[in-house]
Amino acid sequence: MVPTVVVAAAVTFAVLVAASDPTFEQPDKSVGGGCPSPGVTLNGTRVVPRSGMSPDFSALSEVKFSARLPSPSGKDSAAVASSSSSSVAAEVSSRICKIKCVSGQWVGPLCQEVNGDGRFQPILKSCALEEVPSNLIISFKNRIFTEFNTTIPHNHTISARCQEPIGTYKLNGPSILNCTNGIWSSPIPKCQPTTLFTNYSENSPPTILVRVPSGSAAVDHNGGLVVFPGSILHLECLYLRRHGDPEWTWTSEAETYLTGWAIGIDERNWKYRLSIYYVKQFDTGVYTCTTSRGINNTITLRVSDVHCKPVPSMDLNPHLNYRASGHRLGQTTYFNCPPGFFLKGPANITCLPSGDWSNSPPDCIMVKCPPINVDDSRLIMVEYNDTYGKRVVFKCAWGFQMSGVNSIECLADSTWSHRIPTCTEILCPPPIVPLNGLLIEDSAPGRHVVGSVVQFSCGKKHQLIGKPSMVCTENGTWSHSTPYCKARCEYPGEPSNGRIIPLKFWYAPGDKLKITCLAGYVLPLPLEASPPVCLADGTWSHSLPECIQYTNV
Repeated sequence: MVPTVVVAAAVTFAVLVAASDPTFEQPDKSVGGGCPSPGVTLNGTRVVPRSGMSPDFSALSEVKFSARLPSPSGKDSAAVASSSSSSVAAEVSSRICKIKCVSGQWVGPLCQEVNGDGRFQPILKSCALEEVPSNLIISFKNRIFTEFNTTIPHNHTISARCQEPIGTYKLNGPSILNCTNGIWSSPIPKCQPTTLFTNYSENSPPTILVRVPSGSAAVDHNGGLVVFPGSILHLECLYLRRHGDPEWTWTSEAETYLTGWAIGIDERNWKYRLSIYYVKQFDTGVYTCTTSRGINNTITLRVSDVHCKPVPSMDLNPHLNYRASGHRLGQTTYFNCPPGFFLKGPANITCLPSGDWSNSPPDCIMVKCPPINVDDSRLIMVEYNDTYGKRVVFKCAWGFQMSGVNSIECLADSTWSHRIPTCTEILCPPPIVPLNGLLIEDSAPGRHVVGSVVQFSCGKKHQLIGKPSMVCTENGTWSHSTPYCKARCEYPGEPSNGRIIPLKFWYAPGDKLKITCLAGYVLPLPLEASPPVCLADGTWSHSLPECIQYTNV
């Protein structure tokens, strides 16, 4: 039987805590070899398994075991460690734990909670990172937290600094905090406003402004100032001169620096300056400005010859344009894209104290407008290009007219210049039947679409003036004006033994007929004096007279 090792809070885990009736899983051969035999240390002394009881752990990937551990609500660990075995048993509870072999190293232990849901949890607790004081920036693994209410694993550190510009807030508390079994090494620090924000109150820490007229500098994730060698640096302590002279002190190797009130008229009564010309490595240190009331603020300075990867050597988008001031610490590269492309990513990147750029270079993405899908059979696309500056051209099917523009352009903001047009059916107005006329043909009664035909005629004793038929055209109008019916007298025929002059098919109102008789025939005298006249209603004033033989007159 494998002995059970009772582990109290004074135990230091090498990897494994204590094992009883362990179970094993074979390793995944695809990820390499196993791990060495795990061990446990009790009060500084390594616990060695009994001879013959330790399996070959190099062939295993996971070990599960029973362990008796102090409960989270147990008493002080030192008291537990020094108590008798019976009292220890009262303070601990048996739980199932496991360790896993990952990349040749044991990871764990993870244990199930007593009366829990069966999930394996780390024995050592994480630290909570909840609401953070205003103006404080928290970094974890060189990444700035933007959302809180999270946890930091045991034995990990976070960095704290005040928001930039550097020197405008004073950090009250340590800049590095370590998480140990759910407890931070110190309370979360706070950022105290300096004189710049307190109307130069004597009771506030002095603001320290940083100016780099030549060279470059940047702020690291711990809130320190990193300066490139050879730069000119001015640290300006903001404090009203009438309250007394501040004092600059430093921890660098330099014996002296040029300090004193600024000489500019608008600066000499509130800026107490420390100047470092052509910064060198030995200027690294902590610089403190202390007011006449003993209140101070500090800047941590580190001189470092930092260069980032030159921009031309990066894998840049072929369409990306850039303007670089250099690739050393604090220098910035600016990007833009040509017309027809938009910038995806940061418009500029800065060389950080870590030697990395603040971001990866952006991409130039071709501007494309949303695709156009026409599901209306009446609307036809005759040209289509959805990239910047190009266009889509539409037309309507025969018999339909367009509402909107027939051409839309893709703009630089990936939107179309106009809405997609629509097509509506072209209809001609109902035809007007002329007075004394008839509509004798209508190919589309009540709905006269393009191509519809109507035909007119006139009633008796009327003549059609104009085109007898009209067609509905694509502009929504009829092909001809509506005809009209004009009263006309019909050809009356030839009189017996005579002729009429003029000879026409139709006679207009007011037309008179002249009748001539054949040889040997004459008109009676009264009728010769009053020939037939075409009246306004399309009738003759009287019928045609007859020519009679003159012998019968």
